[in-house]
Amino acid sequence: MRKLILAAGLAASLSACGSSGLLNRDRPDEFAVSRHAPLVIPPDFALVPPAPGAPSAATVDSSRAAMEAMFGGPAARSPTESAALSAAGRGNAAPGIRSSAGDPATDVVEKGETTRDIIAAPEGDGQDARASVPQQ
Repeated sequence: MRKLILAAGLAASLSACGSSGLLNRDRPDEFAVSRHAPLVIPPDFALVPPAPGAPSAATVDSSRAAMEAMFGGPAARSPTESAALSAAGRGNAAPGIRSSAGDPATDVVEKGETTRDIIAAPEGDGQDARASVPQQ
């Protein structure tokens, strides 16, 4: 019995080496493996040394710098834009109004389901678009 188990283990281990043996599996092709060159980070030639007397990078307000990078600095408004803002009541707006507009305690006026359906309606195709109001 011991010789039979030993012979079966030997046959199973030898069959793993051949392609037409007991396990008949696909082996990887050792010649298809290639080496890739390591990634290299190119130098950044756009960097310049800090100017003498300039504030260090640690003292710059990162949030202000990010806002200026995204939206630019304060731009002068055209006379037409200034007139439109003045007519709309720019001076009457509360400074924190955008923070309180989404507040759950903000009073809102219920306009009804029809207004909600009109606002939530998908965008039409142009002049041929039609809206239908459900009859109750």
